[in-house]
Amino acid sequence: MQRIGVVAKAGLERAAGHLAEIASWLQARNVGLVFDSDTAVLARSAGARTGYDVAPSEDLPRQVEMIVVLGGDGTLLGTAGRIAQAGSDIPILGVNFGSLGFLTEVTLPEMFASLQSAIDGTAQTEDRMMLHVCVDIANQRVIERIALNDVVVNQGALSRIIELSVSVDDEFMMRVKADGLIIASPTGTTAYNLSAGGPIVHPHVDGLAITPIAPHTLTNRPVIVPGSSHIQVQPIMHGGHIDAFATFDGQTLVPLRNDHVVSVRRADKPMRLVRASARGYFQVLREKLKWGET
Repeated sequence: MQRIGVVAKAGLERAAGHLAEIASWLQARNVGLVFDSDTAVLARSAGARTGYDVAPSEDLPRQVEMIVVLGGDGTLLGTAGRIAQAGSDIPILGVNFGSLGFLTEVTLPEMFASLQSAIDGTAQTEDRMMLHVCVDIANQRVIERIALNDVVVNQGALSRIIELSVSVDDEFMMRVKADGLIIASPTGTTAYNLSAGGPIVHPHVDGLAITPIAPHTLTNRPVIVPGSSHIQVQPIMHGGHIDAFATFDGQTLVPLRNDHVVSVRRADKPMRLVRASARGYFQVLREKLKWGET
């Protein structure tokens, strides 16, 4: 790799010194570096003045061969979305500055070794399914996005039950009364889906999880459907005005009406995640979920 992008969580002051170190380390190896605009401000605060270029975050995926993310899973989710929207599939190396870090699993002591492996072309990468999401009304496209973790349809500010009609591959599946519904990729099953009682799905499994959030009827259980499925969700609003929203990776919020349809299917391109070679998937789960601890 000859040109690498770096993105840090907005306002993450404790990452500033590491950004300056990365700039010096890459410059010593004649590897080009591009910061996104906000990250460049952090780097300059730690004394990094030269040896890198700066690009808007939306343009960064088009200018580099890999992006290093310093932050938590939320920062990586935003970066993955921008890579997908750019039509790219460049890999992401996530360095954990967050509290959990299922995705940003590389630790600070491992960062430069992982970077060296990526530059050498020996790093382990793993494809993670992404979700292509559309919201339509009367066959008119309202919004179209790519998400990595999940799509959530739920109520607004007030905690009220919402009724949803769900279809899979044009076959009616169920009408569910619940606090909402989660459609999660395998990667996303360790996020909101897990908190809502949904199953953990290994990232190599080609499936999607459909999980009701606190369903009114306890027989409405989570379901795993094939990864090739086309899932459609429509809110059913009886009478008065009820606020409903679709949320993509917790970062994009779209208001819904009775005639809106939320469609979810597997995206054409996966996200490519650079793995920490020292740890397998189940070790990450044990560390993050504290399995086996007493």
